[in-house]
Amino acid sequence: MSPKAFLDLCSILQQEGGLLPTQRVTVEEQVAKTLYLLTHNVRNREIQFWFRRSGETTSRHFHRVLRSIIEIGRTYLKQPDGSRIPIEILGNHRFYPYFKDCVGAIDCTHVRVKVPLAEASRYRGRKSFPTQNVLVACSFDLKFTYVLPGWEGTASDSRILKHALQRRNGLKIPRGKFYILDAGFMLRKGLITPFRSTRYHLKEFSARNPPRTAQELFNLRHSSLRNVVERAFGIVKKRFPIISSGAEATYGINTQNYIILACCILHNFLMGVDPDEDLIAEVDEEIANQSASQTGHGHIEVDEDEENSDLGQNFRNSILGAMWTNYLSYHSR
Repeated sequence: MSPKAFLDLCSILQQEGGLLPTQRVTVEEQVAKTLYLLTHNVRNREIQFWFRRSGETTSRHFHRVLRSIIEIGRTYLKQPDGSRIPIEILGNHRFYPYFKDCVGAIDCTHVRVKVPLAEASRYRGRKSFPTQNVLVACSFDLKFTYVLPGWEGTASDSRILKHALQRRNGLKIPRGKFYILDAGFMLRKGLITPFRSTRYHLKEFSARNPPRTAQELFNLRHSSLRNVVERAFGIVKKRFPIISSGAEATYGINTQNYIILACCILHNFLMGVDPDEDLIAEVDEEIANQSASQTGHGHIEVDEDEENSDLGQNFRNSILGAMWTNYLSYHSR
């Protein structure tokens, strides 16, 4: 981040996060040490060397800054109220008016975790090493609006989402609005997934291979809009390698949860003051070069709430009908 962004962050953490200097260490040094750990994924002893502080002091400052970052999450990690149409939708004829009530995208990502050997099997899901499955929601300006870490890597995406919707202070869907998700989640009126067994991923379409059915058209536009969450994952993991998928965890599960939350909050702060367009372009290029199999959705869980699922199908079909009618009208001119 730029020097100005760093100083602004220190000021915010001091004024809103309750971070205070100690007798010998400034707020700026505490924040700098924490950012170095998050962005380089180094051991405590390397920080000791660079800052000439003891391991105990370094660890204490790291946890103190993490708590302050999470404290400012009330400002930088807010769920949408649905009062406005996202400009990314309003200004694009492919998405408006069909997705005008969409407030964001939801997905899960795996982050490597350190757990006792006796618990490792519960956390070893898709990967060959233990991970936790982290659920997030994000808005179309690449900012996270909800983050739920802590679930073991074997937990299905739908199970975690159901818990997020039911828990106190959990994920909220504004009345009359909806999120978009991949086919690994359940379909409901406020949770719109693509059509299964139908082309979906962006790389499966091209100028020579356009959508041939209404379902393919819906999936193409759904995928184009939903990939914002994959972009957000890519950016935050590149900014903070400590939570990148292959980085070996050095902290326990509870501290790792704080780290994940802190990284997402810092990401939101930086997207507002120092977004780094080069980093965003790098992530976009990597996503564009991924194959459809690399971006698959994994295990699909059947939704037992048939009534809610039917409402979701009816709502999705209403979007589909309007989208396909306008598409045929435009291409018949």
